[in-house]
Amino acid sequence: MSKLAELRMLGLTGTARSKNQTHYVFTVRDRIIEHDSFTKAVRAIALAHERWTLAKVPGALLIYGQSGCGKSTVLRYYVQQFPRQSTPRKTIIPVLRVVAPESPTVRSFTEAVLVALGDTAAARGSAAVKTQRIIHFVKECEIQLLLIDEFHHFCDSKRPEYRRVTDWLKNLINECGVPVVLFGLPRAISALNSNEQLRRRFSSPIHLAEFGFATAEEQLTFRSVLQHLQSLMPYQEGLDLSDSEVAMRFHFATNGLIDYVVKIIDELVIASARNPHPTVDYNALQHAFKVQVWADVPDALNPFNPANTPRRLDQANEPFSIWDDPTAYTLSQRARAATGSGKRNK
Repeated sequence: MSKLAELRMLGLTGTARSKNQTHYVFTVRDRIIEHDSFTKAVRAIALAHERWTLAKVPGALLIYGQSGCGKSTVLRYYVQQFPRQSTPRKTIIPVLRVVAPESPTVRSFTEAVLVALGDTAAARGSAAVKTQRIIHFVKECEIQLLLIDEFHHFCDSKRPEYRRVTDWLKNLINECGVPVVLFGLPRAISALNSNEQLRRRFSSPIHLAEFGFATAEEQLTFRSVLQHLQSLMPYQEGLDLSDSEVAMRFHFATNGLIDYVVKIIDELVIASARNPHPTVDYNALQHAFKVQVWADVPDALNPFNPANTPRRLDQANEPFSIWDDPTAYTLSQRARAATGSGKRNK
């Protein structure tokens, strides 16, 4: 038994040591769920990518959504379809992923691009010199698509650096001539709105939305996801997670964010490792919610407490009190007032 395994089993009985070992390595995080928002985003990226390979049209796309909605999964999935290839002469990188640094400057962002390329001298040289190296490597490494993650960090740069870095990105897109896909929180839209040329290029952003539960169709979709994830668990006894009542509580517990759904499912399995007869019940779900979503949740607010009538946990100091409302950037002030946007439905 490895040292980590020994520490993980510290204090457990001999019987517990020999059972349910697979529960500790179980995760559904690496499973791809082809729901509508996911497939729409992947298809849009593929279309921009294919147009470039066929006609050298350098498209531009922004994919935005809440933290935990699955943006990283889309990005990771797409990059995995086009792995790097090493040849005796060079490394071919069909799809390059770059993570925008916090409060980026031209210098820090050029360095981030060079690091993603694998340049061992990424920190050397001026911003202008680094930019020329990037343009060289884009051609040398035969890059077909550039994916920029955490693009909302551009909004955090102080003016006038904010203007300089967005202008730099615009110029880089022009020079490299490959399609660019940006990923970020909804406020990333404001970074584009502040630069006329970028806004024109990225004119049709795609919302990678959290799961809804307001309509019968949304409920069916969310319940289907829960059903699929439960089918992957190593035990099936107990509550049916796709049951309408359980699914409703699951939605309040996660606000429809797939990241929290996955965390709760994984926690159910991990916590069951000590139980010779694990069962999915409300007690297990309440515990998983406490561990993975809100450690200090009062019993009266735990969505999985069957004695409660759950509500959205979006009040001050609750898990979903910070919500980056897309309509703050996609609608005019008059339109937001007319639709009552800016607040989530209770």
